[in-house]
Amino acid sequence: MLVRHIPNILRRRELYECLLYSMYFNRVTKLLTGAGCILKRRSFGTTQSRIRCSEDCLVTCSCLVFVTCALHDQPQHSAESLIAMAKPRPVVVSGPSGAGKSTLLKLLLKEYNQVFGFSVSHTTRNPRPGEENGKDYHFVSREEMLRGIEAGEFIENAEFSGNMYGTSKAAVQEVQARNQICILDIDMQGVRNIKKTDLCPIYLSIQPPSFELLEQRLRQRQTETEESLQKRLLAAKLDMEFSKEPGMFDEVLINDVLEDAYNQLRSVLIEEIQKVKALQN
Repeated sequence: MLVRHIPNILRRRELYECLLYSMYFNRVTKLLTGAGCILKRRSFGTTQSRIRCSEDCLVTCSCLVFVTCALHDQPQHSAESLIAMAKPRPVVVSGPSGAGKSTLLKLLLKEYNQVFGFSVSHTTRNPRPGEENGKDYHFVSREEMLRGIEAGEFIENAEFSGNMYGTSKAAVQEVQARNQICILDIDMQGVRNIKKTDLCPIYLSIQPPSFELLEQRLRQRQTETEESLQKRLLAAKLDMEFSKEPGMFDEVLINDVLEDAYNQLRSVLIEEIQKVKALQN
């Protein structure tokens, strides 16, 4: 699929025309209309539409969908965000420790091995024994990380115990370039940061059936001191409340019975999975 920007000269015209890849037409137009654009559809053998939008458009190799765009005074979405829509949508997974995120994701990767991929995060901490740069993390200096954040190269970033962590746009794009769905395991702060970007992921929250059961699961691990466990439980309470905020997540999965939770997870992602399989074939 060929994707390119409309030449600058066309941006100066009041009206110009472009083609959109038919598989992603509904998704892109939904994005535009959701941002306040005006959409009218007509049928002339192919799908012909008139969209009132603001900035650049993109061209993809398709003759199925013909779109006429009119420039608008108010900024909406850039060409970069529209081009990103023509790639597999990332999946943001959030939830407290002990809710079962890792178990559910392992099942998903086992069934759909080539469909999903993880982005490699950046960190300023030192590598641990056995960790490889570029595989486990991109290990960088604080100065380098700060420069990247200032330049807008990161989707989200946070600091824990004196070390910085972050997800770069390039890391996500690398997974998307392989026509895979990028999985982002992100905390509450990261979710809020991503909400401010044009990434347009699917937001999922994995939650335990109750706080009491979560505490029981964490204690059964026997991997922490009582002090560190209490800190984790406090964070879990905040996370459970966070999952209830309206509009924050597309789906909140309650992991009570593992098989049921996995079936729900798969049903939420099946449309995107099928699109990725079609691209890969």
